[in-house]
Amino acid sequence: MKAVASIHLFAILASWSITDAFLPSLTPVSPSVSTTARFSTVLVSPREDISTLTESILTPRGSQHSWEVHKFGGASLATAELYKTVGDLLASEASGKDNSSGAVPTMAIVSARGGMTDQLVKVVDSALVDFKLAKTVLNEAVEGQIDLLRELASPEITAKIEANIRNDANDILLLVQSLRMINTVPSVTMEVVTGYGEIWSAQTLNAYLQTKNLPCEWIDARPILMVQSDSLGLGEKGAASTAGVMPLWKETSNNLATWWNTVGMERGMLDCDYKAGVSPIVVVTGFVASTIDGVPTTLKRSGSDYSATIFAKILGASRVTMWKNTNGVYTADPRRVPEAFSIDSLKYDEALELAYFGAQVLHPSAMVPCIDDNIPVYVRNIFNPAFEGTVVQGRCLTLKETASSGKSVNWRAKKGIIPIKGITSVDKVALVTLEGASAIGGSRVAERFMGAMADNNINVLIITQASSESSICVAVPENEGDKAIEALRSSFELELARSTVGSLSVNKGMSIVAIVGEGMNSSSGISATFMSSMARANVNIRLIAQGSSERQIAVVVDKDDATRALRAAHMAFTLSETTASVALIGSSGSIGKAFVKQLKTQRRTLIDELGICPRVMIAANSKKMAIAETAKGLPIDQLDGLLDGDLVATSDLDRISEEIEANVNPHRVVIDCTNNEKVAKYYERWMSSGIDIISPNRQIVAGPLDRYSRVCEAQRESNSNWQYSSSVGSALPVIETLRDLVETGDKVHKIRGSVSCTLAYILSTFDEETSFSEALAQAVEKEFTEKDIRQDLSGSDMARKVVILARQLGINVGLEDVEVESFITEEMASNDNLKAGDLQSIDAEMLEKYREAAADGRELRYKFEITKETGKCRCFLEAVDNRDPLFRLKNIENLVAFETDRYSASPLIIKGAAAGPDLTAAGIFSDFLRLTRAYSSEQA
Repeated sequence: MKAVASIHLFAILASWSITDAFLPSLTPVSPSVSTTARFSTVLVSPREDISTLTESILTPRGSQHSWEVHKFGGASLATAELYKTVGDLLASEASGKDNSSGAVPTMAIVSARGGMTDQLVKVVDSALVDFKLAKTVLNEAVEGQIDLLRELASPEITAKIEANIRNDANDILLLVQSLRMINTVPSVTMEVVTGYGEIWSAQTLNAYLQTKNLPCEWIDARPILMVQSDSLGLGEKGAASTAGVMPLWKETSNNLATWWNTVGMERGMLDCDYKAGVSPIVVVTGFVASTIDGVPTTLKRSGSDYSATIFAKILGASRVTMWKNTNGVYTADPRRVPEAFSIDSLKYDEALELAYFGAQVLHPSAMVPCIDDNIPVYVRNIFNPAFEGTVVQGRCLTLKETASSGKSVNWRAKKGIIPIKGITSVDKVALVTLEGASAIGGSRVAERFMGAMADNNINVLIITQASSESSICVAVPENEGDKAIEALRSSFELELARSTVGSLSVNKGMSIVAIVGEGMNSSSGISATFMSSMARANVNIRLIAQGSSERQIAVVVDKDDATRALRAAHMAFTLSETTASVALIGSSGSIGKAFVKQLKTQRRTLIDELGICPRVMIAANSKKMAIAETAKGLPIDQLDGLLDGDLVATSDLDRISEEIEANVNPHRVVIDCTNNEKVAKYYERWMSSGIDIISPNRQIVAGPLDRYSRVCEAQRESNSNWQYSSSVGSALPVIETLRDLVETGDKVHKIRGSVSCTLAYILSTFDEETSFSEALAQAVEKEFTEKDIRQDLSGSDMARKVVILARQLGINVGLEDVEVESFITEEMASNDNLKAGDLQSIDAEMLEKYREAAADGRELRYKFEITKETGKCRCFLEAVDNRDPLFRLKNIENLVAFETDRYSASPLIIKGAAAGPDLTAAGIFSDFLRLTRAYSSEQA
């Protein structure tokens, strides 16, 4: 018997056609004479067929409602519990719930159990090389389905279904075993085998519904749904096309009516007690269909959505609900844009654009059958059925209607209106480019180029053409890139040989990012906002295309930039709050803790007033670091003691760099609250990656001139921000004022003052009763000094600040160019553990200087002076009289005086408190505010 069956199967495969005799499960019920007669009166045209059929044949008698169609994907049917969830939901929907007008006739379109299709694909793929493996995989698939079935219903219900599944498995084995005889896999074989996943799934769900004593039955769609298919095989997983599969409406309507009037009548579905909440539930296999010749085929991968809307159109359904595991269609993929949210409503055209450009929630073809009859398509969450989800219904304006609607308006002038509905992407894209074909004529180039693509069945996603050189660039699926190049080489073989075509190239590893929405229509500023968001996120655009309908703009970017591009666009159109991803280094130090305190206090203000949400993704000190596990960041309220816990790692600047570089947020900033040389060495790397930096760290900005120049160059090339205002004067606006003077054209001649709170405190505190070393000890206790007091006492701390100011003025000096007067001896300078008590040896000398100054009514001040004309910079101790602004300098203050052309009669003076970590942190926070305002203005 098996030998005969094998011979029969081989004969079928050889002809690439499978007859009804081969498929025992494909047993359409033969229509009765009366049914045939009733049908003969309605088969006129597809639209009329469907309309008349719905009213006269498929509407259950006594129901006040039209059919509703529900579709469930594999993710909703992965376990027995999920099958129960789906069954219970169907029972609830069919009962009409709180609807006083009674129950609702219900059809459910189901996919295969989660993962089943991939298992069946593996069965076929393995059969040629390892039949034993194919058998094992098939057995696992079958036993998994049967185990699940047994959990859902009693043996009385499941025994027949189990026998059907095992019989189907035997047929599959016979079929795939015969493949070894022809040493190939005909596409129809793959479609036949994979379709069993839906058949088993539909029977399993129907088994559970039977346990609830509901009028229910399942339908194998293969003898019902007739299609015309121009392609072979399953298609790519996740593909945005049903690849030329067209339903045959008349034949499908006829077959469905036949089933309804035979099986439906036998099962008592035509006459239900709708007022009592009893309604028929018909479970239909998605994905599978047959050609008019009876050859089994499919609607291609992800085609179950299409099945649902095809049957909805035939039934004249009042709605279609696609049950997913998300709360509808989102503004972007929430896995890549955590701030994405569910869209309330979409037009069919918008949904088609989103689906075409990669939104996996809806299949593009699924919209088409519902458009003519304006059947609403709902996308809802199987795990949150109370949520309304997204409804897709209605059409966008046509091009003619758009043209007559009036002049365009800048979209930002439309208060409260967001012009786009969503942002989506297509990954695994290649750019294929033909360049330099002007010698052979632009029109012929385009014709032959696209002809080569069409002749080789290459799916062109986007096309752009540069008329000046007759160059053409198209985006195609990455796995078709090489095929496209070969097709073009063949088509332009002669021109390439004569060099009238410059070159052909393919660039892989690309992604398409697209914005979609009817609101883009006749709105100016859309492209500018989109492109600006890409630029500020440091995303290089390789191709730009805008649809003539003005409903979408698409760009092609490197795949590694795609997520950052999605988030940047999402923020730019105010679909989400603008977030700043922060790496906080030195978070447990005195300055770091002070900054965290201010951030906690002001975070709500940043969000409410500036629309910026700061999220600390990394917190680190010299020994430990903590890295956020989610896009929400580390808990800011717990940052103070976070690094004291056990769930932290050893601090690693390379790891920190990798994490912040990999962060997909377009707004990334390192806040360095240290003055550490090791940290400063990473500035060039960070800014080269487009990461902004805020810091009082003077190791770079006052460091070796060549390194400072390299970092500045990295900043310019990447367009990143480097804010270091707190490096001079803490929170005082010293650097900002100097920049404003220079940038507004004022000529600065001299800068002088005092910018060392340590020395200001000591020189204002020590006197006849308090020695110099005792005053220093007080400054240390108050945390006014650097950790290494030698930097203060040698004058090097102030000298670094002088270098920073001089460089802002355009004087290229290094620390070695500053004349510095030191308070300590060379022996003290070599003491790595110098303490305040070690300076008692200079107390007498300093007391003498104090007495000399006091005798003339002067005060000792450690001051600096920068002269623009000579480039001379110096730091020195001087006794100043009451005509000098420094005379009244308080012990916690800095003072800077600018002598310029505008301020020649009297210098511009900036004076104020600058001592302690709180004020330094305030300066850092001011820089952060300036940066976040820049982020916010990008979206304005």
